[in-house]
Amino acid sequence: MTILWASLVAVTFFGFMARYFSTPSPAAGYLPIQPNKLAAGLAAITLVLVAGLRNNIGDTFLYMHGYSVQPLNWQLVLERKDIGFNMLQMLLQQMTNDPQILIAVTALVTNVLIVCVFYQYSRMLEISLFVYITSGAFIVSMNGLRQYLAAAIVFAGTKFLVEGRWKPYMLLVLFAALFHQSALLMIPIYFVARRKAWTKGTMLYLAAAIIIVLGYNHFSEMLFSAIEDTQYGHYQEFQEGGANFMRVLISLIPLIIAFMGKDKLRELFPAGDVFVNLSIVSLILMIIATQNWIFARLTIYFNLYQLVLFGWLIKLFREKDQRFVYMAVVSLFFVYSFYENVVILGIRYSSDYLIWPF
Repeated sequence: MTILWASLVAVTFFGFMARYFSTPSPAAGYLPIQPNKLAAGLAAITLVLVAGLRNNIGDTFLYMHGYSVQPLNWQLVLERKDIGFNMLQMLLQQMTNDPQILIAVTALVTNVLIVCVFYQYSRMLEISLFVYITSGAFIVSMNGLRQYLAAAIVFAGTKFLVEGRWKPYMLLVLFAALFHQSALLMIPIYFVARRKAWTKGTMLYLAAAIIIVLGYNHFSEMLFSAIEDTQYGHYQEFQEGGANFMRVLISLIPLIIAFMGKDKLRELFPAGDVFVNLSIVSLILMIIATQNWIFARLTIYFNLYQLVLFGWLIKLFREKDQRFVYMAVVSLFFVYSFYENVVILGIRYSSDYLIWPF
């Protein structure tokens, strides 16, 4: 964990420096400031190095093992699911037999795309980066490697989503689906995200989530019956319980703050409704995931937007209260990170290149 704690400090510091040395934003920007590019780049490099040079966490070992023992050719690429990821692996195998390159390239693309969107839309870059790590999203990106890569590609199209440019957005989603087919979920979500936040429809979505939880057995039977002949049919056998209710609270609290300050948020951040709506979808899925953890995997596509929202929440409070709220967010998420990653999961970071002490 020492490397992960060190990366948390470094990434947060670089994110803070990016905001501290920011300049006035161009008129076309979504932020009143433009963070310092060098500092933001250093934050991205830190994330890429830590994620890209690992050799454990989640299914990393399986990806590395598969890369080493199964050379791909065009026949295998076309036979397997997620053709884009298989093509990427095949091309990398032409360059080297070292599986570390697969981990490094996916970490590079995933984290650079995420930081770029944070850079464009998050008012407090360091908070979005800090919560990205402490909420567990960074760890998940090293576990659900293919799905997080697909989510980062879709996330890179945030500009299309905000501006209502549906054609390039749909093309980007289709491209992301080549790496993980679950990205196709974001096609109908486009129309949900474009709606005004906090309407009656919002309440209906939340009510539907609660109804699904109350009638989960019937709902799950219908769902798994519908997908039994797809690549996700095996999820019917998934029996690892529900997601921790603490994750529901993490999704709920920022939305409560955003609702209380909805008018100020629209004034400060006109594009905010998109991020609020997708954060609400994340909450809905997390509520359902309390019955079956597998639904939490779908929140990968939505919690990135929630992290941008975190970068605005502090600005919704009175100026004299913002420092206290800032420290409260940092403290609470640090405690949560320690509790989940050390006490509950016992995360151990391993690398052949990053070793502490140096």
